Amino acid sequence: MEQVSVDGKRAMWFAVWCLVVGGVLVFMALAGSVIRRIPLSSAMFYLGIGYALSPVGAGLLNVDPVADAELLEHLTEVAVIVSLFTAGLKLRVPLSDPLWRGPVLLATVSMAITIGLVAAIGVLALALPIGAAVLLGALFAPTDPVLASDVQVRRPGDRDQVRFDLTAEAGLNDGMAFPFVMLGLGLLGRHDLGPFGVKWLAVDVVWAILVGLVIGFVLGTLVSRLVLYLRKIHREAIGLDNFLALGLIGVAYGSAVLVGAWGFLAVFAAGLAVRYEELRRNGGRNAEEVKDPTSEEDAVHPEKAPAVMTEGVLKFNEQAEQVLEVAAVLVLGALLAATQPTWTAVGLAAALFFVIRPASVYLGLAPLRGAGVQTAMIGWFGVRGVGSMYYLTHAIGQGVPADLARTLSELVVWTIALSVIIHGVSVTPAMNWYAARVGGRSAG
Repeated sequence: MEQVSVDGKRAMWFAVWCLVVGGVLVFMALAGSVIRRIPLSSAMFYLGIGYALSPVGAGLLNVDPVADAELLEHLTEVAVIVSLFTAGLKLRVPLSDPLWRGPVLLATVSMAITIGLVAAIGVLALALPIGAAVLLGALFAPTDPVLASDVQVRRPGDRDQVRFDLTAEAGLNDGMAFPFVMLGLGLLGRHDLGPFGVKWLAVDVVWAILVGLVIGFVLGTLVSRLVLYLRKIHREAIGLDNFLALGLIGVAYGSAVLVGAWGFLAVFAAGLAVRYEELRRNGGRNAEEVKDPTSEEDAVHPEKAPAVMTEGVLKFNEQAEQVLEVAAVLVLGALLAATQPTWTAVGLAAALFFVIRPASVYLGLAPLRGAGVQTAMIGWFGVRGVGSMYYLTHAIGQGVPADLARTLSELVVWTIALSVIIHGVSVTPAMNWYAARVGGRSAG
């Protein structure tokens, strides 16, 4: 009888979760177009639902950032790599285009300034040891490719400076932040930096960044060319673009990690390579001319095949990204119940959103342009999210002391939650204002 009771409870639990998750997805499918027109974001709804499912509400979702760090690390890892591949696919701009200068400066100069300023607050205001302060800065260094979709490029070939910079920056800095995470762990005695940091500089910075980018771009190029060859010459390998997307993500990420390179950069570079191959083969024609045809004849057509392949992969990835966003933000909402809100977290979030991010963007982009409307928009929309959660749980898994892990968790979880709310409320009016200033249709 006891076994029957246990089985009955499991069946009931599964049924309740089916009801909850199904209800959330149906609601968002029906209300998604309305949400895009109001000063709210879908992530805000997921956050609230996740909190309602936590132990302070229905008690269906009980997670802890320290005790469940390994599970959370894998969940956020998958969400980030899928989103990074999607970001790479969206950037239909030649790598030689001057448009890339902004994202590169943001992912290097601006990110380094952000880490330095957050670390300074950690030492001077929070009394953290230097290693913990550097780690804290690195946790907040990456802008988010998962939660910032409302301010990223909407379609391949979009050359809007703000959307392009934010999309490419998120793709680059989610990998570029990794060396600084390892630096913080090294200063805490959890990672070998080598004499005077030489090993860290040679391995974690130079090797891991360059090799990650090369592996991803080479694999993306080779797989794209192989698929197009089979389709155009032999009329094979047609369809199953979802398998192609997931397979390339897995191969790029796994290959990079196995040789000690940063897998995030490899996945982003693989997405860029697939898009670049399509752009190269289509002779730079307007994106609207190579929109996603779906027939089998188009898939093997000498001119249309690259667009069919690339847009098919992009379409699947965007859908997968949305599902993973639901899972990640539901969990984030539940984590709010496992951490304590503090004025320290609020103050750090305010400093990050209103001072550090705008200042770092202005200084980083100073060689290109002054304090114009585009710089102001980029400075405001430094959304923090799933990438920071991944780095937090990764650091906890490396053996960060329990007290420090709890402190970092409270700061990161509540800063991300505040970012979801503040940036979510402002995205529609801000993007509409921006569209009115630069001309064109509403960005909301």
